[in-house]
Amino acid sequence: MILTLIANVAAPLNWADFGLDPVLVELGPLKIRWYSLAYIGGIIFGWWYLAKLVAAPGAPMAKRHVDDFIFYATLGIILGGRLGYCLFYKPEIFLTPLEVFKLWEGGMSFHGGVLGVVIAILWMVRKEGLQWLRVHDYVAVVYPVGHLFGRIANFINGELWGKPSDVSWAMIFPAAGDMVTRHPSQLYQAALEGLLLAAIMWWMFYKTQARYEPGRLVGAFTMLMGIFRLGLEVFREPDAGVEGLLGLSMGQLLSIPMILVGAYFFFTAKGRRQRVEPIAGGNSVA
Repeated sequence: MILTLIANVAAPLNWADFGLDPVLVELGPLKIRWYSLAYIGGIIFGWWYLAKLVAAPGAPMAKRHVDDFIFYATLGIILGGRLGYCLFYKPEIFLTPLEVFKLWEGGMSFHGGVLGVVIAILWMVRKEGLQWLRVHDYVAVVYPVGHLFGRIANFINGELWGKPSDVSWAMIFPAAGDMVTRHPSQLYQAALEGLLLAAIMWWMFYKTQARYEPGRLVGAFTMLMGIFRLGLEVFREPDAGVEGLLGLSMGQLLSIPMILVGAYFFFTAKGRRQRVEPIAGGNSVA
């Protein structure tokens, strides 16, 4: 008995031992997956959070704009994330177009999802006559929470595992096809790109004057997300068949322009500071 317990403690962690199932509920042909719920939960939480942000003094849009934006952003996240994944990581999928629409099988690109949200913002602000950079600032505060949900769902799915490692918390991911212990890189990304970045953005929004300096918040988000992704890719197993350049993975390559663009908006934000009415509500107060 004692020897069995000692053996279990000494054994490496195995993802399968957590008893996780990518499918939460299965009702005949209908399967409700954690991956799908992560997106739905992230969008609903983002809707509530963004509405809370625009209730603070100096908002660049009203609650009705938030309601409209969530619809556009949902399309941007799904279409941008999926098309970005197919384009950057699996271009051969376009040879069988129907495979592109199989979202339930996974395969979403963070960078593609961000680009989709950017397009959604540009569409809405042009339609409603809002200030695009300040709207970007508010959305940037919300985005990391949805990213947190997504990375947790990746772990539940047992996908996007890390590189082989012998650290004490490394674990075996059966879907990798071997019994090698690996970094749980999904949890690293959930912690830094999700939880930590969400906390930083919350602090900047409520505890500093950043929301009155157009570009400060979206610049911080873009720059920090790029830095975190660039560093964490060191621990993540590159996608099969995807080649980078100069020894960098595709995720790292796509993060470099994020860092540069984010740094530009962050460090030039003070020059765009503007006086904003100390009220919230109405069509727009920016």
